[in-house]
Amino acid sequence: MVISEELVQRFGKTFKAGEIIFCEYEPGDDFFLIQSGHVKIIKIVSDKEKTLDVLVDGDIFGEMAILEQQPRSATAIAQDEVKVLNFNRQNFELLLKTNPEIAIKLLKMFARRIYEAKRQLRVLTFAEPETRVADVLILLAEKQGLLREDASKVVVTASAEDLLSLTGLKETDLNKILQSLSVQHKIEISGNKIIVSNIKEFERLVHSKQKKQNLI
Repeated sequence: MVISEELVQRFGKTFKAGEIIFCEYEPGDDFFLIQSGHVKIIKIVSDKEKTLDVLVDGDIFGEMAILEQQPRSATAIAQDEVKVLNFNRQNFELLLKTNPEIAIKLLKMFARRIYEAKRQLRVLTFAEPETRVADVLILLAEKQGLLREDASKVVVTASAEDLLSLTGLKETDLNKILQSLSVQHKIEISGNKIIVSNIKEFERLVHSKQKKQNLI
């Protein structure tokens, strides 16, 4: 996305390494588009700090506070010097009128992020831990562009923290399920790579559970 010097001058902000950009639970009415640097998104879960993501240039964050008018759901910290464009509700409306090309690209980002948030929420609607793990592997394959019509065997990239965060499971429970799937030769784990032998099988399982829940 090409950003004009005018936008940088009007909406640009710089954060130093280690500086907190915003905190979890505080009210928010603005969002950020990263121009350079890395932003770590963290959340406190069971009194422990968990890293949810590390964002880079071109990423947006903080937009859910505007879209849902809710407090911040996580804390954002600059890992190094971070330059951003900072938009609030009022100046974003101005951007819609004066820079429609940039505004449309941002709106598309919003739409994608909303879909991803709803998609991740679907995982947590499943009571069975096994179904959650299966759906998370499908979700990761989707996000990494691996879920094609002819796709069967896929290799997804995910850290242990990713899996814990997305499934909402305890570490011991997650490890048991992963071990069970590995013993059944449904997955193979190599570092941060998970080789799913038949993603279609997981899709059928999740679809069946989802259909059953909708009928209840």
